[in-house]
Amino acid sequence: MQIRLAALALVLSGSAFAAGIPDILDAAGYQRLSPSLAISGKPSKEALASLKQAGFRTAIDLRQPNEGVPSAREAVEAQGLKFLSVPVSPDTFTLQDAQKVAAELSDQSAAPVLLFCSSSNRVGGVMAVIERMRGRSKEEALAEGKKAGLKSAAMEKAVLRVLDETTAKTASGR
Repeated sequence: MQIRLAALALVLSGSAFAAGIPDILDAAGYQRLSPSLAISGKPSKEALASLKQAGFRTAIDLRQPNEGVPSAREAVEAQGLKFLSVPVSPDTFTLQDAQKVAAELSDQSAAPVLLFCSSSNRVGGVMAVIERMRGRSKEEALAEGKKAGLKSAAMEKAVLRVLDETTAKTASGR
């Protein structure tokens, strides 16, 4: 787990991929966090269709299947890019969801990655848990999640539940 987290820290720092990704993309709340990771709300159809041209290799969609995931998958895979669906909602969010995303982000061959949902709310939630997994305090992780788009009370409550679970597992050495 420590090696995976170290690799994730390298990817998030941008040292793992030199080419970079655009500063602007037609997607709600788009933020370029590093040369190898960008986050956003729902990308436009045109943005999804041009991810390869924009320099991405992987797209991770946190939306539920009924929110347009099949068409997003089709648009991304048609470009020969990797598409990963990790459906997240306040009611279903788990540590395992964040771990799946973290594992993909730590895979240098996947970078650069676009991590998105509908409004960046779930992205912020997942990023908060990943930051906690990287060793940030619960408060720091939550603040980072809010910077990344976490805004709804329901998702924040789910994140706090998962952060408590993460803290408990870290304390017990699991």
